[in-house]
Amino acid sequence: MRAVVCEKYGPPDSLVVKDLPSPRPGAGEVVVSVKAASVNFPDVLIIENKYQFKPPLPFSPGSELAGVVKEVGEGVSGWKVGDRVMAFTTYGAFAEEVKTEASRLTRLPGKMSFEEGAAFLLTYGTSDHALRDRAALAAGETLLVLGAAGGVGLAAVEIGKALGARVIACASSDDKLAVCREHGADEGINYATEDLRERLKALTAGRGPDVVYDPVGSTYTELAFRSIAWRGRLLVVGFAAGEIPKLPLNLALLKGASVVGVFWGDFARREPKQFGESLRQIAAWYEQGKVRPHVSRKFPLAKAAEALKLMAARQVKGKVVLTVP
Repeated sequence: MRAVVCEKYGPPDSLVVKDLPSPRPGAGEVVVSVKAASVNFPDVLIIENKYQFKPPLPFSPGSELAGVVKEVGEGVSGWKVGDRVMAFTTYGAFAEEVKTEASRLTRLPGKMSFEEGAAFLLTYGTSDHALRDRAALAAGETLLVLGAAGGVGLAAVEIGKALGARVIACASSDDKLAVCREHGADEGINYATEDLRERLKALTAGRGPDVVYDPVGSTYTELAFRSIAWRGRLLVVGFAAGEIPKLPLNLALLKGASVVGVFWGDFARREPKQFGESLRQIAAWYEQGKVRPHVSRKFPLAKAAEALKLMAARQVKGKVVLTVP
């Protein structure tokens, strides 16, 4: 089988495509024939040795896939050959076949395509955990989403609307904001051409947003936190801009505000019961038509480096997916 392999840490162009032996499942494991795998920002970091999780070299990047169960290992129940599944694997998804623990599998909803399935778990799982669990976002509150045209950003926009919030989307171009509005955003701020704090003041009558969803970092974090409402919650989701911000903690004191970390991967590992409930909720929203992954580009597996370069350059709207014939 063919796989994208990181043999040494470096930029996307350092990846190679190789023929490798097909994996065989051990006890509690399954092998999935991959039909699609999505590209996420942590995939860019992991091949450059900049991510908190560091798999041993050589490895295949890719944390999210959808496909069909090919083989089931000893002791696995609830899954059989031919089942349509999606899985979050942390790494290894950029391959024609992937071995993973059966516990990582989730059934693909009947109406969901493999491309949508590959683009679903991480983005919607992260945003649901952030907004419902960590921020307790309530109907009628105002949600500000930074980097709103990205995968987790659009998921946050849709989930915010599903929860009854007013959603203000922030992005770096008008065409990105147009995509955010297509997914339900009530208002948009182009932070490349507009003053973020002044626009927030105007859009919220000076009150500020109740919740800030921040997968971007950099200078935008402090600007948004300075504008946050009384008892507001800043969700620390990631640092796509490449810079980890430092916040003056007096801002939290003055606003009675909270800085709340969001680590979906560890949430899934540490709190399996709550994780399962979250998966059921986002699947129900999909069936109800309230959420829908936005897959803007598709690449064949062999062009994974090209897809990763787009992600690194922050030129992706929604999700980019690798497809396997």
